Amino acid sequence: MEQLKITATEGKSGVYSELLPQLESLVSGEADFIANTANLAAALKQALPYASWVGFYFMKNGELVVGPFQGKVACTRIRVGSGVCGTAAARRKTIVVPNVAEFPGHIYCDPDSRSEIVVPLLKGDEAFGVLDLDSSEYNSFDSVDADNLQRVARIVERLHASAV
Repeated sequence: MEQLKITATEGKSGVYSELLPQLESLVSGEADFIANTANLAAALKQALPYASWVGFYFMKNGELVVGPFQGKVACTRIRVGSGVCGTAAARRKTIVVPNVAEFPGHIYCDPDSRSEIVVPLLKGDEAFGVLDLDSSEYNSFDSVDADNLQRVARIVERLHASAV
């Protein structure tokens, strides 16, 4: 796959319906987990223009450590239970935040961030990381993003299971 080809004009649902098979194709045949998550982050950033930051945090020694991402410099480490990423990992649930200023304990890695969505990456009942997207606009993420980014998380979980 050389480039993403997104031609949808019917909004987010259309974009994701074109994007998801391309993401599967992008990681098909590549066994390296870091290479795959790096390309997934880049593809999501390219396909979702409202996302100002897209990346992964992976669990290491009981805390989330930044992995492959696209966007501004990120927080390197996040405690589980802290901020949106740490809370999503602790609860093992997707969190959509329309206005990060209203999320108790939000961590401002990027002062321009206005909204965020975080999807936990699970191995069984335990989080091994999160997929994190930020936007410089309020209310950028919704249930369409949540449903489809959870599908992306399933891709990452499969990759992780086969890489470990």
